[in-house]
Amino acid sequence: MITSSQTTQEQQIDSKVPVTNLSIIIVSWNTKKYMEECLTSLGTIDGNLSAEIIVVDNASADGTPEMIRTQFPNVKLIETGANLGFAKGNNVGIKEATGEYICLINSDVNVPSDCLQKMYSYMEQQPTIGLLGPGMLRTDGRVYRSGMRFPTLWNIFVRALFLDSIFKGNGPFGGFLMKDFHFDQIRDMDVLNGWLWMARRDALKKVGPLDERFFMYAEDVDWCQRFHLAGWRVVFYPEAKAIHYGGASSANAPSRFNVELQRANLQYWKKYHGRFSMFLYLMIGFLSYAVRAIGWAIVFLTKKSSRTRANNEVKQYLKCLRWVFDFSTLNELVKQ
Repeated sequence: MITSSQTTQEQQIDSKVPVTNLSIIIVSWNTKKYMEECLTSLGTIDGNLSAEIIVVDNASADGTPEMIRTQFPNVKLIETGANLGFAKGNNVGIKEATGEYICLINSDVNVPSDCLQKMYSYMEQQPTIGLLGPGMLRTDGRVYRSGMRFPTLWNIFVRALFLDSIFKGNGPFGGFLMKDFHFDQIRDMDVLNGWLWMARRDALKKVGPLDERFFMYAEDVDWCQRFHLAGWRVVFYPEAKAIHYGGASSANAPSRFNVELQRANLQYWKKYHGRFSMFLYLMIGFLSYAVRAIGWAIVFLTKKSSRTRANNEVKQYLKCLRWVFDFSTLNELVKQ
């Protein structure tokens, strides 16, 4: 179901005539150090691509807007005055974009000079692709997971009991985290995680912008689902690579973002599944949080050197357990 605000933004996407190859949109919330590195890296794009960079700042209090105005005067800076979240912040940028391809990039990404050129060239060669994602590197140079399968009751159960780790490489137990895939070859994906996307404007006209009901998290699963439903391919392309530090914004308020993750997952489940399935989803969630809380409690009692982390982890999972049985959470089942 598409909201009226989404319909309005689809019309705005339709009305834009592309005047650049790429529109690069970055949402920022208190990530000044990472943002500076990201924008510096984007100044070295290979090839003859024309690009505009739009930064949507969600009321950062760490000097990010001032830094951008001083050091990157060619960047279009939009200050929202409030923390709109990831989906709505990106939609603000999409509304202003004039590129034939729209790139949504996290502020904690370092983009090598050849990355966007390779992605652009591949999209030009493959007109059936609506959304493309590159390989993800961590700072130590290792390849990291940057996609997943659509969540199902089976594969979230597999993750809840760590069966995807115990039977790693076994197809039925690969789970939604794709423990059976090494992210080293081009392939169509269910979901590309939302750290660096290149979307075709023609596809966006059919798919529409991100669903703003997702404040942060799960909007990537939902958007990829909608690309599939609209008949567009979603493709992982490791020939292009970028460095993702990960968790830059969420590190500023870990407890809050952990709860947002759980809420977003439930929102996604509600959007695409029935009430009974939602109930089973919550019960598997309870099992997952209980197993992890007990595991970290054992670590706390038996490993003195890890007590600080174990204590924090136990608190996080206990908070998740309380969230599962919170009245407002259970009320989601009733309202459907």
